[in-house]
Amino acid sequence: MRDHEAEPQLSDWFNPKKRPDVITTTDWLAPVIWEGTYNRQVLEKYYKRLNITVGLVVWATEKFAGQYLKQFIQSANKHFMSGYKVIFYIIMDDFSRLPPIELGTLRTFKLIAASKEKIWEDVNVIRMRNLNMYIIKHIQSEVDFLFSMTINQIFKKDFGVETLGKSVAQLHAWWYFENAKNVPYERRYKSAAFIPFGEGDFYYHSAIFGGTPQEVLTFTLEYQRAVTSDINNGLSSTFECHLNKYFFINKPTKLLSPEYNWDPTFRIPPQIKHVKIAWQPKNI
Repeated sequence: MRDHEAEPQLSDWFNPKKRPDVITTTDWLAPVIWEGTYNRQVLEKYYKRLNITVGLVVWATEKFAGQYLKQFIQSANKHFMSGYKVIFYIIMDDFSRLPPIELGTLRTFKLIAASKEKIWEDVNVIRMRNLNMYIIKHIQSEVDFLFSMTINQIFKKDFGVETLGKSVAQLHAWWYFENAKNVPYERRYKSAAFIPFGEGDFYYHSAIFGGTPQEVLTFTLEYQRAVTSDINNGLSSTFECHLNKYFFINKPTKLLSPEYNWDPTFRIPPQIKHVKIAWQPKNI
């Protein structure tokens, strides 16, 4: 991506006053992207000139290959960054389970073998170490922006350039509408993921995070350091708690509303105008 192009100002494409019913700007002045707040056309003019490529990493290991992967890729092919060059990085532990994949123009996929060093290791530790390695070896020179997503999701509407940013976090649909006192942050003070009671900004969902390859790389490194610290203290916290601690310390530059990751088993509240991504039913 060429740096000399003048990026639109936030006020050129983002109007928080359009959605007075929800939080549209954080305390650190990052936009929260809700339907109605953004003008995608302004951003399209900018990003089209830059001829960007966007990467999407998805983990298709064990039971999540096959039908899960097929529906994820089919829906992403239709709705993820339509009109832009996209590389789907499909990380698998068994290539024989890859379903037939048909992609539109400007879209390619790359298969990456999931490497597992120790059989007892937590799956997220393995994933982040793999992601770290692949960003350094390949991804950082191939894409301008990168998202990592879990596979049990289906794109329902366009997931466009309004989501791009240096560091992008996804608000958790389950917890956004709940009392902030009840969010499941890590409360054990010896854990690297510890967030004290009364602190914390939002509760973020680990199903989607992204940004520039360098920012995603930084998170993978910090996560591995945090897990090592916890192991040394005889503790184990969840990947999502570590992600929330990371974003508490390193504020994201853009937040995606729960519209971008909704659980269809919930009654849809009036604040949710268009569901961009929905969880897949567990019986698939």
